[in-house]
Amino acid sequence: MAAAFASRYARAFADVASSAKLDATALDRQFNDFLGTWDGSSDLREVFLNPAISTTQKIAILDKLNARMGLQKEMRNLLAVLIHNDRIGDVHEVATAWRAEMQERLGIRQAEIVTARELNPQERAELVAGVGKLAGTRIEPTFKLDASIIGGTVVRIGSTVYDGSVRGRLDRLKEALIAG
Repeated sequence: MAAAFASRYARAFADVASSAKLDATALDRQFNDFLGTWDGSSDLREVFLNPAISTTQKIAILDKLNARMGLQKEMRNLLAVLIHNDRIGDVHEVATAWRAEMQERLGIRQAEIVTARELNPQERAELVAGVGKLAGTRIEPTFKLDASIIGGTVVRIGSTVYDGSVRGRLDRLKEALIAG
């Protein structure tokens, strides 16, 4: 349920950012700045989440905070809408959904790359290029180590898994021998 509402806010904010030709990198930094302030101040969270404090008062507090932070008008307005709709407590989910929405619009896919050993920067770059070519799109990789795969790589893009690990090959060989 929460993910569905977060995606709606994310799509709407991405539409606003695109139509106003806003810099997505700058907006991402502003999200990070606000989230850092949010996470770092239990007092701020208590005020924004307190139902006894009026929406008008909360938005006035947001505007005072914004005077120091210098958020773009559109970012400030998104936060005000979240406050008004009692969704400010889910600001992390909205930020995450917005980032995913923007990456999708830019043709960037998330890829989890699992290796048995740590890769050097050149190996990582070559692997990312190869995975991008395989997927037919630019990818945003996250790397994980798992010695149990023995060697090779396992790549997960969405629900698709490319298993080029030694363990995967051994498992397939075992299945073929049992079936044969």
